[in-house]
Amino acid sequence: MMNFHEDPSAPESIVRRDFLRRLSAAGAAALASGAPRLLANGSLGEIEHPRPKADACILLWMAGGMAAPDTFDPKRYHPFEKGLPVKEMLSTFPAIDTAVDDIKICQGLENIASVMDRGTLIRSHVQPDLGSILHSRHQYQWHTGYVPPQTVAAPHIGAWMARVLGAPNEVMPAFINIGQRLEGIGESEELKAFTTAGFFGSEFGPMNLPYPDQAAVSVRPPKGMESQRFANRNRLFRKLVDASPDRDRMSDYQQESMLRSMDAAYRLLSSKDREAFDITLEPKESFEKYDTGRFGQGCLLARRLVESGARFVEVTTEYVPFLHWDTHNDGHTTTTRMHQEIDRPIAQLIRDLEDRKLLDRTLVIVASEFSRDALMEGKPGSNANDQAREKVDALGEMKHYGLHRHFTGGSSVLMFGGGIKKGQLYGSTSPERPLVAIENPVSIEDLHATIMTAMGISPRMGYEIEGRPFYVTEDGNGRSVDALFA
Repeated sequence: MMNFHEDPSAPESIVRRDFLRRLSAAGAAALASGAPRLLANGSLGEIEHPRPKADACILLWMAGGMAAPDTFDPKRYHPFEKGLPVKEMLSTFPAIDTAVDDIKICQGLENIASVMDRGTLIRSHVQPDLGSILHSRHQYQWHTGYVPPQTVAAPHIGAWMARVLGAPNEVMPAFINIGQRLEGIGESEELKAFTTAGFFGSEFGPMNLPYPDQAAVSVRPPKGMESQRFANRNRLFRKLVDASPDRDRMSDYQQESMLRSMDAAYRLLSSKDREAFDITLEPKESFEKYDTGRFGQGCLLARRLVESGARFVEVTTEYVPFLHWDTHNDGHTTTTRMHQEIDRPIAQLIRDLEDRKLLDRTLVIVASEFSRDALMEGKPGSNANDQAREKVDALGEMKHYGLHRHFTGGSSVLMFGGGIKKGQLYGSTSPERPLVAIENPVSIEDLHATIMTAMGISPRMGYEIEGRPFYVTEDGNGRSVDALFA
């Protein structure tokens, strides 16, 4: 296994270029790799899959580093005051009550507060120190379970579910990714590196829908093209793929996987199930409850897709450098806007799933790649470069108010449904800086093991690819946090 450790003194642009170069090499290796072989009970001993608690999983991804002290882990609050020492700034929103007596979250999340009794709030999620604290590296690790780059392309956790479990409805894609553009934005190549099925092949990769309001167009045959002409076009396209020069770079397995993915797309475009992608069919009153923008519409689309048999759906607030949760400036003002974007649709999704008797069998996760702190990059002891865009000792103007640096010592995760305990608070962080996890820390490996356990997949399950074992949690070491389950 090839792990990647950057020189902390290297400029960020050089670190990112080297990172991307190595990711590209892993992607090329994935095209050339043969069929992954399921590992029998081997070096990790006998593997038994747990009984599934959930049939579907929805990941609500707060891309860009959601600050826990300004969302789900409020600390000492001080309103904006010119001249306030930055070291005194912990939370920039006051705490509010929730539906659970001993759980408080930040002002601006009142709707989520009202459904807190349906799930568990983890306040002790921790990420490792990966050298330079790059969003792309941490997002890659969170989504695949592996530190990039690897000698093979690591599958996204959604691809694992698609490969192992398939889709409840064979017409529906098992893995759907909503809200993230993969073209025309900064760091798009890095995002593509983990938004993939990796060595599993194209058929288990995501259907990408960057704009929820245009999802219906993605599953609709071209206007004016009758079914027979559409079928003929599909056959012609297969011939073009057969003649593609890229076929020489692809193994037989990868070629067949690509063709099977094309067949699956054709079945969907020919099916009535494609109506699930059309959020304009939602009743007006229901649509308006979700409509806070692309993320809110994405939550509505996710609910419709899960109702129709999708296995794994990710909805993201979208990662674009220095936008959304990537709050290097104007932290408080930007977070106020993000509260408004996520609060109503997340709560409505939970209520709708509950009303439709789907919540118990749907695991919903709200997470981010790391938290934020006003003073510290990484966590205590880290030698990561400080990526603050402007460094001040005291608040001079409103743009300084908020938590700006990348912090990996303690972040928050919300989990609902899928056998998760209701109304539970798990773990805690220090009440004063450094705001590190001080009780029941949950690593990425163990969080993934918990997610997979809920879905009925052993955290020690693995495949052999290019002569080496590759597990659903890194080296098969993830352990489910059973205290999270009812």
